[in-house]
Amino acid sequence: MQGNFIVYGLVGALAIALLVAAFTDIRRRQIDNWLTAAIALGAPAYWWAAGLPLWPDVATMVGVALLAFVVLAGLFALKLMGGGDVKLLSALALWLAPMSFVKLLVIMSLIGGVLTILMAMWHFMMTRRRDAKIPYGVAIAAAGLITLAPVLEAGWRSMTGA
Repeated sequence: MQGNFIVYGLVGALAIALLVAAFTDIRRRQIDNWLTAAIALGAPAYWWAAGLPLWPDVATMVGVALLAFVVLAGLFALKLMGGGDVKLLSALALWLAPMSFVKLLVIMSLIGGVLTILMAMWHFMMTRRRDAKIPYGVAIAAAGLITLAPVLEAGWRSMTGA
């Protein structure tokens, strides 16, 4: 993958999409379907550019994405998670090796916990109500960017010659 500008460009586009997801979740408490669809549909181009074999790499990523969708859709049904968050995480699973996806989930949980506490406190102080809506897409995007940082850094180094 070293020096593969297509891979770095695709991962860079994914990073931009994550920033857009975070911004729209903050602004409207919504992550657009077109955005999560674009992330999911970009994964096959990434697989091709990275030279990933269909078996077992791509098959495992698709399996993890399906498992993530089923589990997270269950959380959505219980009203514990937003639909956009479910779709965004499932689409991200298509881009990451299973252990990288687990890393993303752990980082997301930590960031999301802090975000939830801070936003709930702020909301309560401002309104005296306990019904804060947390833009969890921010935690997902931040965890995604942290997880993708080594690839983005390698791409930057190869482009700048650093």
